[in-house]
Amino acid sequence: MPLNKWGVALLFFSLAAGGFAGIGLYTFIYAKGYSYISNDPAVCANCHIMQGHLDGWMKSTHRSVAVCNDCHLPESMIGKYYTKGRNGFWHSFYFTFGGFHEPIQATPLNQKVAEDNCRRCHGDIVDAIDGNHSGSQKLGCVRCHGTVGHP
Repeated sequence: MPLNKWGVALLFFSLAAGGFAGIGLYTFIYAKGYSYISNDPAVCANCHIMQGHLDGWMKSTHRSVAVCNDCHLPESMIGKYYTKGRNGFWHSFYFTFGGFHEPIQATPLNQKVAEDNCRRCHGDIVDAIDGNHSGSQKLGCVRCHGTVGHP
């Protein structure tokens, strides 16, 4: 039975979708994409550009109390996986096609996430500092403690 034009189009679309899904699955498994769902700090250094950050964290005081996700992802489940997915996509994109700044730098949104987490974990101290600050804006934690997690 000969295929009509819709049958040919469906066959072509099915083959293309299957090929794309197969390549995507292979890449996900080869790159250990499933490991990014974990809380293991070593996962962050799967990409060579992050090795220095992992090494710095291993020497920091935060090593005993916080992992990468505690500082760099929002506390909420939806925010955590949204941010992890967004960052993972853009990291993969820029590392594949180039155009990233080296050394890697946090975006304003990621800086806000880290700032919010500093304030959440160190709330009593931060509240006391903010209460003594006469300016209209709160001081940013990294203004004085920029290398605390990655000396």
